[in-house]
Amino acid sequence: MRKNKVDIITLGCSKNLVDSEQLMRQFKANGYTVAHDPETVNGEIVIVNTCGFIGDAQEESINMILGLEEAKKKGRIGKLFVMGCLSERFKDEMQAEMTHVDRYYGKFNWKEIIGDIGKSYHNEAVNDRIITTPSHYAYLKISEGCNRKCSYCSIPLITGKHRSRPIDDIVAEAKLLIAKGVKELQLIAQDLTYYGLDLYSRPALPELVERLADIPGAEWIRLHYAYPAHFPFDLLRVMRERPNVCKYLDIALQHISDRMLKKMRRQINEEETYCLIDRLRAEVPGIHLRTTLMVGHPGETGDDFDKLTAFVEKTRFERLGAFAYSHETGTYSYNRYKDDISDEVKQGRLDILMHLQQSISEEENEKKIGKTLKTVIDRKEGDFYMGRTEYDSPEIDQEVLIDSKLRRLKTGCFYDVLIEKADIFELYGKAIIE
Repeated sequence: MRKNKVDIITLGCSKNLVDSEQLMRQFKANGYTVAHDPETVNGEIVIVNTCGFIGDAQEESINMILGLEEAKKKGRIGKLFVMGCLSERFKDEMQAEMTHVDRYYGKFNWKEIIGDIGKSYHNEAVNDRIITTPSHYAYLKISEGCNRKCSYCSIPLITGKHRSRPIDDIVAEAKLLIAKGVKELQLIAQDLTYYGLDLYSRPALPELVERLADIPGAEWIRLHYAYPAHFPFDLLRVMRERPNVCKYLDIALQHISDRMLKKMRRQINEEETYCLIDRLRAEVPGIHLRTTLMVGHPGETGDDFDKLTAFVEKTRFERLGAFAYSHETGTYSYNRYKDDISDEVKQGRLDILMHLQQSISEEENEKKIGKTLKTVIDRKEGDFYMGRTEYDSPEIDQEVLIDSKLRRLKTGCFYDVLIEKADIFELYGKAIIE
């Protein structure tokens, strides 16, 4: 066990990561050495920032805590704290079952950790954090919570109602990040498109994005987790007019069958969904859409699933992820519906959907051969530089591989890259440097 060292382990989404980064900054301000997701966990204080969204994520969090409890018993670590979504949702149950954790914190009261160990919380650093991503990009959280009432989703149970951060506050944080060398801002929230309705009584995402685009040094601004219903269409003007706003939108659609959309309480129907996609592509030429789809929601029939696969074939999303329904305690679906589709059927449908998307992705990638695309270099790995275009988000999307023996490139810098080859998951190219 290393004295005066804090190990923070983050599970789940990028929104959790932002919380961990802010907490790390506070520990550093109080004189601690801080490590994030270290290979060797041996801190005087160890903190697990948990995810509680679906069953697999909950299991991962619980297994991590159990393993650290064993390390604590053997004296390899000191105090063990648990925070985040899982402990927000199941704190009482966790306290009863995992008794070697020193204290549990929820999603929003993690700041109390600093006071509970007898240290001071530095309010002057409230917008500051230790960046754990590569230094040229960072996640920028613009709100917390969600006002949607999707049948399957536990997020509102964890986070509560939507709470937008003031525009000036977000802009100030963005400027601080850019001053540290960040060039790409990844805007995140449970629901980006609701932004501003609670604070300003109007959709304010377009205004916010314009303000961020005006900041010198903001090379790319990328939008994650939009909601399809009541979409703020003025955002499309901003995406079209501002070259540093990526022509990329992460918008979860979940399904296309009217039956399923109604059961899921998605506030949108099939016709409106098709119209939305057509408008996105018409008003922002070249936009790349990432969506998430769900299979196996209670009541999904073979016909519903066939309609979903036909939707994917027709729409040809540039980026697509999918997951199987999880019967989550406390949700509308859990209380109203029986989880009536077997795991085998869910997995089968998931496999079909992702196999279909792989063929679409390969065909869409092949269209990029011969094109020159602006690319940021994230890292060097083996014989290749690993980069991304404006159409790709870190961690979840594809990469551009550039032979490192041809030219020396700098991590965090942007280059024009001629795409020479493509497959399902990657592009291959060479940097064009005059």
